[in-house]
Amino acid sequence: MALTGIKVIEFAGLAPGPFAGMLLADNGASVTRIDRPYSTSSDVLCRGKRSIAIDSKLESGRKLLEELISSADVLIDPFRPGVLERLGLGPELFLGDGTKKGLNEKLIYARIVGFPRTGEHKDMAGHDINYLALSGALAMLPGTSEKPVFPLNILADFAGGGLMCATGILLALIERARTGRGQVVNADMVSGTRYIASFPLIHSSIGSGMLGGPRGTNMLDGGSPFYGIYTCKDGGWMSVGCLEPQFFTVFIKKFNENVSSDFDPLHGWRPDPSTQMKREDWTRLAEYLRLGFLTRPRDDWAKVFHGTDACTVPVLTPKEAAAHTSSIPAFHPALTSHAKSDNRTPNLKNIILKPGAHTRDVLAEFGLDDDRLHRLEKEGVFGNTNAGRRPSKL
Repeated sequence: MALTGIKVIEFAGLAPGPFAGMLLADNGASVTRIDRPYSTSSDVLCRGKRSIAIDSKLESGRKLLEELISSADVLIDPFRPGVLERLGLGPELFLGDGTKKGLNEKLIYARIVGFPRTGEHKDMAGHDINYLALSGALAMLPGTSEKPVFPLNILADFAGGGLMCATGILLALIERARTGRGQVVNADMVSGTRYIASFPLIHSSIGSGMLGGPRGTNMLDGGSPFYGIYTCKDGGWMSVGCLEPQFFTVFIKKFNENVSSDFDPLHGWRPDPSTQMKREDWTRLAEYLRLGFLTRPRDDWAKVFHGTDACTVPVLTPKEAAAHTSSIPAFHPALTSHAKSDNRTPNLKNIILKPGAHTRDVLAEFGLDDDRLHRLEKEGVFGNTNAGRRPSKL
């Protein structure tokens, strides 16, 4: 795989850091998560990783971390600014400071924070919704007339944070192959979200295109009746996305053919392909579609539009999507064959990585012999989380 042979040290953290590490692991990197002794974990983004537990408050533990990072290709730092510096593990130690040689000048030192590292919010705590709010993207999202709705914690945490950080790491690895030098990769979720939202933000700023008007009046933000979600008779939903005229033509023809002959909610008004671009008719079209979708269950509508260019498909539940043979697996491609033969919801016991589960194996691979492991264990560096078969002399 593309990243086979790349060693990654990932300090345990929340959503974006683990996601970046998982992306690297999925593509062949050897990712080791650093946990604290006696800690517990609910991180489900640990596919393909191993865990070691080290007490960084002990000098011998800090020294061990220094050695591990010195022999790694990538470090993922998910902490607020200054945490690793206070441990004496800042980037200058490994990459050098311009006057003193670093311990590992090929290291990609990747850091993920929420707010930009400079500016008035840099020392504040926050979460996805706060970073999304400052990015400008939240103000553009659909919702009610009173306020926009946030899309879980997908945009800032995972797209603007984890995905952008992983992209930065990959670019830094490419540059390292050319120059032989590592670098610091700084990712913050506000800036990352603004970057992935370039299309809507640019259209909004210049007042043109599909998102140039006020929120809720445009093609893609709930303003157009032919790009939205409709409730069906059984409470299920259908997604409609027929933006182009040729797709709307297919959609409205199939829709009109599949409501009852006496369906006349607007007293004689009935849409046709020419209705799409008549903004004065959008309110009536939205009501016509809303009431029409309510006349049949979701799966009936799904059959009506299946195999057509109407750009209309059912909204699947997570369980349905996992079982759908044509859906993209939510798991690593190597597990695709298993996912297709066993569509049960994964057991959390098999997903969550126990902190320290691979301490001995990983440290042995990094070159620590049994005598040193024994000394470190006696000093309490591993706590009581050391897992695996212990040498007889321990």
